[in-house]
Amino acid sequence: MAHNRVIMKDIEHILQRFPQVNRDVLIPVLQAVQDEYGYLSEDSVRMIGEHLGLPTSKIYGLATFYNQFTFSARGKFHIQVCDGSSCHLEKNGDLLKELFKQLGIRNGQTTRDGMFSLEVLACIGACGQAPVMVVNGDYYPRVTPPGMREILEDYKNRTG
Repeated sequence: MAHNRVIMKDIEHILQRFPQVNRDVLIPVLQAVQDEYGYLSEDSVRMIGEHLGLPTSKIYGLATFYNQFTFSARGKFHIQVCDGSSCHLEKNGDLLKELFKQLGIRNGQTTRDGMFSLEVLACIGACGQAPVMVVNGDYYPRVTPPGMREILEDYKNRTG
């Protein structure tokens, strides 16, 4: 419970950086909170709503419209897989099926140990290298299921 109070104090500190109380600052506030914590918690959304005088439903409505916002903590290693046309034609479905199997999670979820999270994106913008997988910003082109398993093993063996 003390940890939760510390986080709420930190969120209050972030909100103080946005003294103008109007809808125009909603996206920058959401970005600031997510930059600090990696996601938007239920408490943070409630506090933002109170600060800006907006119902939480409006905040969730806006935040779910933009795929940059997430409502659950990301794993230590955040995996993004492209689901664009080129990747789809290059059988990214096989890659996704194997990822689901290996990690035991689906799109938008994080493994129980907090090690991996998964996000399927409409397009990563590397169509000529399909199928593409990104882990914490590192791009892996032309990934096959066996190659993906090797990549996962590499990340599982990393410490720190």
